[in-house]
Amino acid sequence: MWFWLAGAIVSEVTGTLALRFSDGFSKPWPSLVVVLGYGVAFYSLSQALAKGVPVGVAYGIWSAVGVALIALIGAVFLGESLTWVQVGGIGLLILGVLALELGKSHAT
Repeated sequence: MWFWLAGAIVSEVTGTLALRFSDGFSKPWPSLVVVLGYGVAFYSLSQALAKGVPVGVAYGIWSAVGVALIALIGAVFLGESLTWVQVGGIGLLILGVLALELGKSHAT
């Protein structure tokens, strides 16, 4: 089940990076990668849910890890800024996902 969630994250990050290079969907190859990336991401996410990952946990991990990876890739490879406040925000996202994951074991 975690394999599917990891696949969803990688596909979503790939699609988001391609979105930056698609120039408003005017470039065909990056645009195709966007559509395929998001399609595979949602399919993979649906498989993770079908395998038993709770929706709140799956979506929390998927979105938080995606945001963190895109921010880091943007800063390291695309010359985008990443301030300490933004880094702190990413840390808070991660803590929030951990709280969701840890809280699920106490929910029953």
